[in-house]
Amino acid sequence: MSWNDLRKGRYSQLQGEYFITFKTEANRKYFRDFKLACLFCQQIKINEMNHQCVWLAWVLMPDHFHGLVRLNSQVDLSVVVGSLKGRSAKTLNHSRKVKSKIWQTGFYDRALRSGDDRKNIARYIVANPLRKNLVSSVSFYSFWDSVYL
Repeated sequence: MSWNDLRKGRYSQLQGEYFITFKTEANRKYFRDFKLACLFCQQIKINEMNHQCVWLAWVLMPDHFHGLVRLNSQVDLSVVVGSLKGRSAKTLNHSRKVKSKIWQTGFYDRALRSGDDRKNIARYIVANPLRKNLVSSVSFYSFWDSVYL
């Protein structure tokens, strides 16, 4: 699916909650590196402060990111995600002393409905390292957070 196909019908709603996924360029496993993963995770808090959003649940995998975000201001969803991807890429490139593309263009999003079970969605997000057999328990995985769990 192309980036333009992903953008069709995208609408950012105040107090809207969205399930987000984006991948690294060429599915490179940058975040097997503990230091790079820590640098990315710091950007999540900066993103929340800069855009008055809340990342309700998220997990950083070696080659992609899943998150559940709530928009608390009139900022566009594309701006929130684009800022997280852009600032993290700049930080990672600076740390690695290179200039390369970190993230694939675009992202996947799904707006949550009022009847969607946020706790189950958060569990699904956080359980990603288990499904990928990276760890036997999420307690052994460092790069996730959730307000629900």
